[in-house]
Amino acid sequence: MGESGMDRLPEGCVAHAIALTSPRDVCRFSAVSSAFRSAAAYDTVWDRFLPSDYRSILSRAVRPVVCSSKRDLFFRLCDSLLIDAGKMSFWLERSSGAKCYMLSARSLSITWGDTPQYWRWVPLSDCRFSEAAELVNVCWLEIRGKIQSRMLSGRTTYAAYLIFRLADWSRGLGHPPQEASVTMGVQHSSTHVVRLQPNDSPSRVRARRNRIRFGPLVRWGAMMLEIAADQEAAAEEVGDARDDGWMEAELGELYIDEGEDGEVEMSLMEVRGGHWKKGLIIQGIEIRPKA
Repeated sequence: MGESGMDRLPEGCVAHAIALTSPRDVCRFSAVSSAFRSAAAYDTVWDRFLPSDYRSILSRAVRPVVCSSKRDLFFRLCDSLLIDAGKMSFWLERSSGAKCYMLSARSLSITWGDTPQYWRWVPLSDCRFSEAAELVNVCWLEIRGKIQSRMLSGRTTYAAYLIFRLADWSRGLGHPPQEASVTMGVQHSSTHVVRLQPNDSPSRVRARRNRIRFGPLVRWGAMMLEIAADQEAAAEEVGDARDDGWMEAELGELYIDEGEDGEVEMSLMEVRGGHWKKGLIIQGIEIRPKA
């Protein structure tokens, strides 16, 4: 339909129609014609894309949020908003309006997290929160976070990510690998193995040394073992670089149905064998729709 045809429709009718799509589609429609552009400014359009509990979320904001329209409020909420005394971050996914959160390191349950011998809390200029958790040295790594499923958007598949980086002096986070999981009750669970650091297992280290020190035949065999170890590690490593300079490792995924009400628990653990590890810096756990 051409622009002249759209101009004959009441703006309220056009607004009602485009409100049934998505924020991404509305922005695309606005570039098509002036009729769409005018209708896209209606509060009734953007009120549909705002979460039903947005007023409650705004009341938990560290700083007041003032916007002149629902459209402006939607796009303000697409940027990170600190809530709950700065221990949690909230935002909307720009394309769909789905709710996203990051739990700060301080809001997580970190075994021995308040024992300076094992963990310390450090302020970082590029951290979303006032402080991050830095691993000094532990043999029992256990990190857990919880969120209520009703805080998330229904009919959406979410994934949880550990947001971290490694200090230059980090050790022991490649072998043995960590176990990551996301669970809700007994019916919904996702568990897999990850490595926050390249595989530094003793067998791989020995293979590398043998390749350097001994004759051609031994070097060839050691090299094959090292390649096999590299391939195994690559299948397990999930740490990816982010645009903000941090890394993320997926802990698992979970589908949230409409009206779902339960506790979602996310965890990263390595508690077997007494292997010591250090140099892990944790900003928090992020929960966002699965790409």
